[in-house]
Amino acid sequence: MGRSTRKFFALMIGMGVIIAGGLWVARSDKPFTSAQVKPAAERGTFFGAKETEYPRWFKESFLDFKEDLAEASKNNKRLLLMFTQNGCPYCNALVERNLSQADIEALVRAKFDVIAINMWGDRHITAIDGQPYNEKTFAETLKVQFTPTLVFFNEQGEIVLRLNGYLPPDKFKLAVSYVAGKHEQHQSYQDYLAANNPSINSGSAMLKEDFFLAAPYPLTRSAGSKAKPLAVFFEQRDCPNCDTLHQKILVDPDTRKLIAQFDAVQLDMWSDSPVTLPAGNASTARQWAKQLDIKFAPTIVLFNPEGKEIIRSEAFFKVFHTQGIFDYVLSGAYRQQPSFQRYLSGRADHLREQGKDVDIWRLGDETTTAAPRSK
Repeated sequence: MGRSTRKFFALMIGMGVIIAGGLWVARSDKPFTSAQVKPAAERGTFFGAKETEYPRWFKESFLDFKEDLAEASKNNKRLLLMFTQNGCPYCNALVERNLSQADIEALVRAKFDVIAINMWGDRHITAIDGQPYNEKTFAETLKVQFTPTLVFFNEQGEIVLRLNGYLPPDKFKLAVSYVAGKHEQHQSYQDYLAANNPSINSGSAMLKEDFFLAAPYPLTRSAGSKAKPLAVFFEQRDCPNCDTLHQKILVDPDTRKLIAQFDAVQLDMWSDSPVTLPAGNASTARQWAKQLDIKFAPTIVLFNPEGKEIIRSEAFFKVFHTQGIFDYVLSGAYRQQPSFQRYLSGRADHLREQGKDVDIWRLGDETTTAAPRSK
């Protein structure tokens, strides 16, 4: 069996694991039980999975992270764990778009020992505190919901920074530089971003949507509330990824139907605009962003009707994943299924059973006519 054939079967097996997990969710979560299942020949096609060949310079570890931490420190490096899964297109983008750039690769190789962890894997792990896990239970303990998730540690084994999902090269390099330079010893990541982000004081306004509520925002929530769930879009001016979100993803009709069932507000994460938080206390957009540890623009934070944060998207996702986070909260599936990835797999399988194709890498419909928006 040739190398390419082995890779193909490995990818199919990996996808089978994901779909198997999805079938379990589909049968146990109420949102996925009502549709009529079509014969296999009529089911939708799954698109977008991408196999990734990880760099050979990633560390081949025995997965005793206390030893890995000591070895990294001895070599004046830091430990970086990268959580992945088979067929993950965002993991592929991290490797083939980010780490393929000479300056980014050189920085990561010089300053970090990188260890890849399969979030569904069964390899045995000894955590920094000596506790035993396998890859799967370790990912659950750290509440890994997206891949790639990157966890950076300092020399004492403390988490310095965590990146949940894919970031484009410029933002990724900024995050890596923050940890590589040990800047956390004298400033927060938010302050580091503020000092290295020219967009904050730009005169260009943010794009608006017709589903965004006007100030003063109805954010207050309470137990037993009949309010809608809440979606808060933290953005900033002169933000290319924010523009992509608006122009490619939020124009999708199905996405807009989901968001219409939320109270949706847009906040400039650097502004001093007053807001009343879900708990009822007064703050500003900037203070709340810092309190929530908002690191990137755009970040979408979703709250249930009682005002509890359920999930956030703080990286660059496409249409399927964006719709998934809204449906995850709206359907109430988070109450039975704490793993968003398992839920997402079940949602994909449910859509395919209805004869619909699923493309997890679709950015947006170029032919879709956007709803009116303004600056």
